[in-house]
Amino acid sequence: MTIYIIGAFLLSLISGFIFIPLILDFCQRKGIYDIPNERKVHKNAIPRLGGIIFMPNMLLAFSIVILMMNPHIGHRSIQPNLWSFYFLISLTVIYFTGFLDDLIGLNAMAKFCAQIIAATLIPMAGLCINTLYGFCGIHDISYWPSALLTVFVMVFIMNAINMIDGIDGLCASLSFLALGGFLICFWREGLDLYCTLIAGMMGVLVPFFYHNVFGRAEQNRKIFMGDSGSLTLGFILSFLFVKFASYNPHVMPFHIDGLIIPFTLLIVPVFDTVRIIMVRIHHHLPLFKADKNHIHHKLMRAGLTQRQTLVIIVGISLSYIILNYLLFQFIDITYILLLDIVIYVLLHYIINLRIRHREEVVVLL
Repeated sequence: MTIYIIGAFLLSLISGFIFIPLILDFCQRKGIYDIPNERKVHKNAIPRLGGIIFMPNMLLAFSIVILMMNPHIGHRSIQPNLWSFYFLISLTVIYFTGFLDDLIGLNAMAKFCAQIIAATLIPMAGLCINTLYGFCGIHDISYWPSALLTVFVMVFIMNAINMIDGIDGLCASLSFLALGGFLICFWREGLDLYCTLIAGMMGVLVPFFYHNVFGRAEQNRKIFMGDSGSLTLGFILSFLFVKFASYNPHVMPFHIDGLIIPFTLLIVPVFDTVRIIMVRIHHHLPLFKADKNHIHHKLMRAGLTQRQTLVIIVGISLSYIILNYLLFQFIDITYILLLDIVIYVLLHYIINLRIRHREEVVVLL
């Protein structure tokens, strides 16, 4: 089935390179731009509808490959189930919420409510984080606590991915890395349909990354993903998190790394969002108020360029993945999380020292 996974990736990639230039021309004609302000890094007006092709591309590539796969899988014909139906409804809710926000603007509470509605449908279909794999000594969880935990985790991840989208290529890079990790996980479990869906999403991120990072704004070849992209990515990643972390013996055998792997794949946006929330609570600021206190903003205040910041953060994510994978062979998941937190705190301490030193030099000059 590997050929079908590669096929979904390539179909989505080629389609992305075809349709993104068309979206750029449409945004130019209609004047749909992301306007720079005091909290944004970019200085030019940039088209912001890049994310509207994420869901269509993924589903198109997935559907074409599934039609090709179906005659070749023997007696196991591909049949839709309750999970797939609820998944599509939830994905559609999130996609159009982001699309409307990119077109006309929605307030934070409206987007938050849409996220809750979309996330609530998943446990209604019976898909929940029903075990914590021994984290803090907790194993199996009954339905209602697991359903509430599932909704919380999905909404949190959607917002974390949305909030990390602050500099060129960052959200796309971290999402591509996480999707690649999930693809390996589901391929290991023999879940080809999930691998094909993931590959479809990964494929479209390549042309988007190219136009987002290397496209020239003065030639109208640069584009942002907008909320239609970041919310869609956030929902897909949160769904994959829940799917892999849930234990269903009829689908996948029990695997002790069912929580540590999805957590590690999303550790940078998750930790950054937790830190942002703690800072806002400490300073009595609204939780949904946008600011420039994310890790990418701090690294740039420390003197790094956008490209350098992108490389550093992706490097941090890769380092956590390698570290946690090695530690999990010997250490309990609870202690791994504590070590991850200590490392993240030390990292920000070093960044803060660098920012303070740089500001002192500026004052002296």
